[in-house]
Amino acid sequence: MWQLTEKQLDLQARARAVATEVVGPRAAEVDRTESYPWENVEALREAGMTGMTVPAEFGGPGHSFLDAVLVVEEMAKQCGVTGRIAVEANMGAISAIMAYGTDDQRRLAAGLVLDGDKPAICITEPGAGSAASMMTTRADRRGDGYVLNGKKHWITGGGVSRLHLVFARVFDEHGEEEGIGGFLAIRDETPGLVIGRREPTMGLRGIPETEVLFEDMAVGADMVLMPPSGFGRGFAELMNSYNSQRVGAGTVALGLATGAYERALAYTKEREQFDRPIAEFQGVQWMLADMSIRLEAARSLTYRAADSHGPDGSPFPDPTLAAQAKVFTSENCIDVANDALQLFGAAGYSRNNPIERICRDVRMFTIGGGTAQILRTVVAARILDMKLPQTRDGFQRLADRS
Repeated sequence: MWQLTEKQLDLQARARAVATEVVGPRAAEVDRTESYPWENVEALREAGMTGMTVPAEFGGPGHSFLDAVLVVEEMAKQCGVTGRIAVEANMGAISAIMAYGTDDQRRLAAGLVLDGDKPAICITEPGAGSAASMMTTRADRRGDGYVLNGKKHWITGGGVSRLHLVFARVFDEHGEEEGIGGFLAIRDETPGLVIGRREPTMGLRGIPETEVLFEDMAVGADMVLMPPSGFGRGFAELMNSYNSQRVGAGTVALGLATGAYERALAYTKEREQFDRPIAEFQGVQWMLADMSIRLEAARSLTYRAADSHGPDGSPFPDPTLAAQAKVFTSENCIDVANDALQLFGAAGYSRNNPIERICRDVRMFTIGGGTAQILRTVVAARILDMKLPQTRDGFQRLADRS
């Protein structure tokens, strides 16, 4: 069992109360209507659970990523959508801006998330998912600013998020490429930011996944998020912030599966067949034991990743630990949720039972935030101490060097 401090245990208990009393009763309706849970967002805001990682100098409480993970897990036990909102209101884009932004950018972002905004991080494109560096959205230098054109897809929170962190290929005044950069845009304030069609999703249906289009979107120099290495190598630094988002995504899966396990555990003590509770059957007992083992291992990996730091003074979780935690947690939590449904039998297959919703929601997390296959490549590259290119010519160059 991970040793939490007294303050963390208190935070966890407060989060559990909000999740149980406010979030849980609305979860089925959020899924059924595919409506963004603004009431839950307000409850999180009032409890001080948005903008948790914002430093005190910018008006936040300055919590750690592990503190945020404790809140995310409790929300996801009751509602995967609210768990995911808690991730993006505390990790990902907001943490990148806090690490690399100017003071004005930090104040802008902090004010939005502390007020309940869930920033959108805009990386994925129709032709550039796992191969994020193949993006085609471009930012052309025009005077003191940039003009962006292109299209992103599967942007979580499209149409509800106000703050957007947009990744694009950067070109100077002469059309020469400089690298990939990050740009800040505000919905309804930045001309040229257009919300496209919404994707009808299998699960997590209360949070929109949309296209986001950039049609001559003008961005001033004050809205360029510039990491220390500039555009040339800045993409790698900006993507380091995604390690916090990655840990958060795994935590949503952990919370969902824990909620399924706890419901199944209680149900096996109540459900009777052959004149006795089904918990008395050894086959059921072994299923419950395996579920608890998977969850405890996933929780330890996730908490360890959240509590870690990357190399060279990175403020973000270690990339290897984040990848290991997300792969293990996302895959095992799908198994736990499926076993929970099996223990409920036909009752679990009904949409009147939250287990059915959990099984749809948890399936997302071997895909979103880095597929399990790509993250295995991340881990392999680290343990082999090799950069593992995905292109054919890249492997040839690697072979030539050896």
